[in-house]
Amino acid sequence: MNVKNKELSKEKAFYFFTSIGNYTGENATSIKEFLKKIEHIDIKSIEFHFCRSDLEKWVAEIIGDKELAEQIKKLKDQNITGEKLRYQLHQIISERCEMQVFSCERLHN
Repeated sequence: MNVKNKELSKEKAFYFFTSIGNYTGENATSIKEFLKKIEHIDIKSIEFHFCRSDLEKWVAEIIGDKELAEQIKKLKDQNITGEKLRYQLHQIISERCEMQVFSCERLHN
């Protein structure tokens, strides 16, 4: 099974929190859905998961793309936060979609 192109079960979905115990009510069951959700999710959630390395762990272990996970991890060296972090994450994942690593369609509104 190629999880990069499939919708995941709820158990393997990415759940967005703003802090420990503070679930936003949002989750993503595919890389395509994840890309869409980070466009509008509370920036505190992105920063929370980014600092804990949750994003690259999910991409590497569940989605199965270690190269993308490494690209996300390298963002930490840039010490970015806020909307710049959201933009950079979206850009990195979008570029992977464009390379057709995932069968994503362009998600920009």
